[in-house]
Amino acid sequence: MSPIGPIAVLGGGAWGTALANAAAAAAPRPVVLWMRDDASAAAMARTRENARHLPGVMLHPGVLPTAAASDLAGAEAVLVVTPAQTLRSVLGTLRPHLRPDAALILCAKGIERGTDAFLTDVAAEAAPGAPIAVLSGPSFAADVARGLPTAVTLASRDHALAAHLAAALSGPTFRVYHGSDPRGVEIGGAAKNVLAIACGAAIGRGLGESARAALVARSFAELMRFARAWDARPETLMGLSGLGDLVLSAASAQSRNFAFGERLGRGASLEEASGGKLAEGALTAQGLVALARRRDVEMPVAEAVAGLLSGALSLDAAIADLLSRPLRAEV
Repeated sequence: MSPIGPIAVLGGGAWGTALANAAAAAAPRPVVLWMRDDASAAAMARTRENARHLPGVMLHPGVLPTAAASDLAGAEAVLVVTPAQTLRSVLGTLRPHLRPDAALILCAKGIERGTDAFLTDVAAEAAPGAPIAVLSGPSFAADVARGLPTAVTLASRDHALAAHLAAALSGPTFRVYHGSDPRGVEIGGAAKNVLAIACGAAIGRGLGESARAALVARSFAELMRFARAWDARPETLMGLSGLGDLVLSAASAQSRNFAFGERLGRGASLEEASGGKLAEGALTAQGLVALARRRDVEMPVAEAVAGLLSGALSLDAAIADLLSRPLRAEV
């Protein structure tokens, strides 16, 4: 395969900006950073900074902010970094402006509400015939944007394509491993957000580090059961996009999902806990539980989070339910 040429990034938030910087740093190529708002794109082009989402981090010289869909026409690879719940509408709007053979690299983490569809299935419906890959792993936007060492996974059913895209996006401090199990990679990213809320709630409630460690371990067991039931490979979940991302999200207040859960644990309402920021796990929990039930997968931690978010359970009731489960063999 020939080297990847121009790249587009859809979404001007923190993660989209960080990935645009990483893609521009990986090779001397133009990187178009598309966002909906004309004023935001013009301000970023003028100041070379995403002051709202990544203040103090300068855009790479190769990044071209824009709100014009026509600027996407030459992109050979498109990183789709819009929120999971807007993926279908964004691709539906922008697909006519993209090359038919442009690879779509899904970088959001979640399950579509209303359909309980995995994001690769959403993309396949919204952009028929487009090559699809998934990028996920333990990463914070601020770290990637500042060039701090980070490793993620990129997977596609076309292994050669995954290797090609991973090589194109890898730079001195942004390492992109590749694989051929996109379902496993997207399950890791979606489920860990829900499970991180539980870990945050435990810390917010003052249950201690031992409780967090137990939750991480039992959450990972749930993640593995779910992945097997949905035909993902266990070894994928043992890697960056599964265990790696869960450990990061369950242990750091930089994680929006952990911080959301922590505020819930301290008694905040759902609105107060969100803090005006998107916690994808809150939008994914019900879909994750529905998919688990569809294949008879036991996920008590995810069930507790879904019950808490729907109002069916109080936090104390959710904790009591988990602690009263029958003892069993660990493996």
